[in-house]
Amino acid sequence: MSDDRHAQANELLGTVGPARARIDSTDSERASRRWWDADAGQYHDTHAEFLGADSPAGEFVWCPEGMHEGDWHLLGDIAGRRILEIGCGSAPCSRWLASNGAHPVGLDLSAGMLAHGLAAMARGGPRVPLIQANAEALPFADESFDAACSAFGAIPFVADSAQVMREVERVLRPGGRWVFSVNHPMRWIFRDDPGPDGLEVVTSYFDRTPYIEVDADGEPTYVEHHRTVGDRVREIVAAGLIVEDIIEPDWPEWLDREWGQWSPLRGALFPGTAIFVASKPD
Repeated sequence: MSDDRHAQANELLGTVGPARARIDSTDSERASRRWWDADAGQYHDTHAEFLGADSPAGEFVWCPEGMHEGDWHLLGDIAGRRILEIGCGSAPCSRWLASNGAHPVGLDLSAGMLAHGLAAMARGGPRVPLIQANAEALPFADESFDAACSAFGAIPFVADSAQVMREVERVLRPGGRWVFSVNHPMRWIFRDDPGPDGLEVVTSYFDRTPYIEVDADGEPTYVEHHRTVGDRVREIVAAGLIVEDIIEPDWPEWLDREWGQWSPLRGALFPGTAIFVASKPD
């Protein structure tokens, strides 16, 4: 993460370098809240166009490979449905859902990211309720949503993703669908680099020690947690949900854009994203 793409956040937080260390939910939440507040501006400078973050109607892009909900319909029929977006950032996905007849609610840990969503809505388009909260403790009643989704939001950044799965199961109505995209777990073994250096294996797939970055006092400024594909499946199933599908998107021929570690070079060789599709039994 320590590169020009995140220079502003690294300077604001005093990041000095990476580390590997165990970190609990409290410290992980604190680091993520501070990081995404600090990085919100530069993140949108880099990615807003691709994500449709400044579009009045929003866009729902699942991943750097460009999969769009309007083409894939992973959430099924959304018209009239109450949908929770977890880790919504500036909420382009929620705004797209609202533009297409759903009743979404966006949730994110970062006030800085949510502020970008409020600014976008002030310029036009549908208004979507935005909530600042932790994904490990969803502030909603049982069985209050028809579906839930997360496009690279929250899941990789929480210490207890199994608790997120339990919380999603709790707030979903019977028959509800839960779809979330994350960086593909096998990416953990490679350097975070879009070029040839990113093809070299440097870490064990089975090493679940979180990746963190720290300041001069050793305080975490950024954190990302690793789970294997099997871990993800077991967390979903243990929460009482049914795994319907796991999608590993191909890199599209038309896409020549690099996004952090995602690139045509790496995308042609191994998946960059995993999308988990689950449902709550009727």
